[in-house]
Amino acid sequence: MIRPDLSLPIPADIGAAHFIGIGGSGMSGLAGMFLDRGIRVSGSDRADSPTMRALAARGATVHVGHDAAHLPDDADTVVHTGAIWPENPEFLLAKERGLHVIHRSQALHWLIGGRRLVSVAGAHGKTTSTGMIVTALRGLGTRPTFVNGGVIADLGVSSGTGDDDLFVIEADESDGTFLLYDTSVALITNVDPDHLDHWATRDAFYEGFVTFADRAREAVVISADDAGARRVAAGLTHRNVLTFGEAESADVRLTSIVTEGPVAFALTHAGRTVEARLAVPGAHNAVNAAGAVAVLIALGHDLERAVRAVEGFGGTARRFELHGVTRGVSVYDDYAHHPTEVAAALAAARTVVGSGRIIALHQPHTYSRTQEMFREFADVLESHADHTVVLDVYGAREDPVPGVTGELVSGAFTDPENVHFVADWQAAADYTASVARDGDFVVTLGCGNVNLIIPQVLQSLARTGE
Repeated sequence: MIRPDLSLPIPADIGAAHFIGIGGSGMSGLAGMFLDRGIRVSGSDRADSPTMRALAARGATVHVGHDAAHLPDDADTVVHTGAIWPENPEFLLAKERGLHVIHRSQALHWLIGGRRLVSVAGAHGKTTSTGMIVTALRGLGTRPTFVNGGVIADLGVSSGTGDDDLFVIEADESDGTFLLYDTSVALITNVDPDHLDHWATRDAFYEGFVTFADRAREAVVISADDAGARRVAAGLTHRNVLTFGEAESADVRLTSIVTEGPVAFALTHAGRTVEARLAVPGAHNAVNAAGAVAVLIALGHDLERAVRAVEGFGGTARRFELHGVTRGVSVYDDYAHHPTEVAAALAAARTVVGSGRIIALHQPHTYSRTQEMFREFADVLESHADHTVVLDVYGAREDPVPGVTGELVSGAFTDPENVHFVADWQAAADYTASVARDGDFVVTLGCGNVNLIIPQVLQSLARTGE
């Protein structure tokens, strides 16, 4: 991967921009916002996608595959993700030409300009929390500009250009780029040490969050329940910290959680209590909503109006998203790729599956995370799913590591009857269909491309029902 060099200058005039990796949810959103600004956009990605086709329909020049020939002669600035290889031919040619070459976080910094910024950070729940805040602000009559890590269901997009001074982003701690932004209100959902390939130590990871929060110009909103967040909060010197969660000490306190079906709960702030009910399931979403409401309070909104606005949130793509029902089997997709996230996603599924079973279709993400956490994944999957099908590792930016496959996860189950490792996707889809029965939920889990197996699963279910 290419580590972002945040010391590089960001050009005042972007000129014509070329995006390497334009098809990703974050990069495509940025490219779309550049088009909104009237900037000429081109880009490439390794595979075609609906997002690339949508950008092409708006006037962008897009290419499938990475090739030096795809970099336009008149490009002024090249925007890249950290996930591309240093040997990427477009990246190398841009360097050779002396073009401005910036990380996507620097492109986002340029877009933000001097606007009032809400930055959402944390190990888990960022995309959902960002979506809740954006949806609620729109419901309150505000039209913020936003960049999220996933598509907001009600809006059908992951980013959008508004006419208000507010700008809301999902800020990335994985490579430290959340320290680049001039944040006004910082939301920290939780702090679960990860991405130590960048941070090196857990202490450095925690200190990064302390720095991020203390730099917020107006307020810090942070979990009162999460152990990592409490550690960060203890190190803050900020004068305006608003906590949320189930803890008695929380400024925005979450109580009376009912998880059967769409989650219901109560929020209390400054002596007032408001009942709430979301359109999405899971206790973790009640926690996300509490954080979103706390942000709205920090922005000056009334508790009850904030709660009502957050209730309008309809979910985000790849967060317990239903893709189809065949032969009575519901097939969902979730982006969960860390043991904590997998536990939350499957716990949410359990609240709505009724008497049906949960079949997890898990794709481990990256060799390094699989090698470090395969036992934790196995424990969570075995505890929360009735049966698990494990695919092979999605390596993303990493080279394969000998001996690190999906079989590491399946082999760590205490009862081998509860798990099946299948490297071949069609065989995995067929096996999943063979064990699923009417009323069951199949849930694909992972932030790689595991969602692409869903059509195969639905087709296999249909065939087994013939």
